[in-house]
Amino acid sequence: MSIRKYYQYESVKGLKVGRMNLGINTQFILYRIHETVIDAGPGNQWRYIRKFLSQSAVKQLLLTHHHEDHTGNAKRIAQLYHITPKAPQLSQAKLARGYSTPVLQKIIWGNPEPVETETFRDIEYLDDGSKIIPIATPGHSKDLTCFYLPEKGYLFSGDLFLARTVKIMRSDENLLQMIASLENVLSLDFETLFCSHAGIIENGKQILQEKLDRIIELCARVQELSKQGLTIDEISFQLLGAEDRIAKFTRGNLSRLNVIKQCILVNSCGHTLP
Repeated sequence: MSIRKYYQYESVKGLKVGRMNLGINTQFILYRIHETVIDAGPGNQWRYIRKFLSQSAVKQLLLTHHHEDHTGNAKRIAQLYHITPKAPQLSQAKLARGYSTPVLQKIIWGNPEPVETETFRDIEYLDDGSKIIPIATPGHSKDLTCFYLPEKGYLFSGDLFLARTVKIMRSDENLLQMIASLENVLSLDFETLFCSHAGIIENGKQILQEKLDRIIELCARVQELSKQGLTIDEISFQLLGAEDRIAKFTRGNLSRLNVIKQCILVNSCGHTLP
């Protein structure tokens, strides 16, 4: 069953879409502040996103990273509103040439079309003149970028947050980088978090701190069990439970075991073990 939900928070509007209603990993929220749109949403939800965007002009599209749920409609929005999307530099070549997606992601989100993009300036601006500061936050992906709006106390976090605890990871995610990125954004002065999957969180800075604390705690527990001689499979089962069908369907690309493997590499202070 498909999902659609509308959000309004101060000057921010949001639209939640999804081909399936199977939890936050199959839902996506596209945000806009007046003439600026954050991410383009999945390609198979274009008819709903187009209607949402048609309510007023779009003059700026900012992409947090290259993943298909965030960029699937970038080319359509660019053509419809005669704009060039802006993206992290690390995203641009991949977005321009296009790329194939794993079967599960293709079923959930569809395939993104190739699109030409521009690199962010150090500071972008809303139409009211307030600042948008791109902040590199690798971990979930190498190119993930958050958008910090200091005058408004907002952080558009892309996929940095997702959930309070980390229970499943992609094989290409880097937990050490994720920890550093969380520490980086927690040094900023913001209150409201806009997550592309979990929604609008008013005590966002506190929730991000709790996520970081839980990651560090999990790493410590994993390493203690490892010192006791447990295998990574045994540790994964004891701390996170049995793998579900997603791990089998993706051949381990999305799994609990990936979390444990990453925790082994991180000590309680967030540094790689020697």
